Amino acid sequence: MTTLAAPRVLSHILLPRSQTMRRLAMAALVVGFAGLTALAARITIPVPGTPVPITGQTFAVLLAGATLGTAAGGASQLLYVATGLFFPVYADGKQGWEVVSGATGGYLIGFIAAAAVVGYLAERRQDRSFATSIPAMLAGSAVIYLFGIPWLARQADLSAADAISAGFAPFVIGDAIKLVAAGVLLPTSWKLMGRFTR
Repeated sequence: MTTLAAPRVLSHILLPRSQTMRRLAMAALVVGFAGLTALAARITIPVPGTPVPITGQTFAVLLAGATLGTAAGGASQLLYVATGLFFPVYADGKQGWEVVSGATGGYLIGFIAAAAVVGYLAERRQDRSFATSIPAMLAGSAVIYLFGIPWLARQADLSAADAISAGFAPFVIGDAIKLVAAGVLLPTSWKLMGRFTR
């Protein structure tokens, strides 16, 4: 009987033993988390004075990275962004290249990088306790802004200060809530699965 390696990320607990079935299951999880991000995009609240809305997407992105790991987490968000080129899965039911290349496109690209970063940290057990999970989720959120704010400044012809005011300041509280929620959910899920590895 094949001995499986200790799970590096939460999704590994759910994977079957067969190598072929493991690949299929992981592919299904990638698609599922892309779908979760699309569902989270339906929670959209416009913010006056900025083209960037409040959405539930960040929460889904952080969960995707932490649950799936570097490659699969990033792939889930790449799939989400690619799907939005053809189907209305972006915030406000938008779709198409004009969204990706527009003022908010940097945030979408940031989703891919953020999921990969959080996945990388989760593979190094940073999602196992509250004390390490919160900084990991904070790092993922920071990556989204590192892509989103400069892109917004360029595409909307804003100064750095105005881009921060329009693309960061209105979202601090909401994103703090989302990252704390994700940071609590992952260690709790590990405990519920009873699969801590030392």
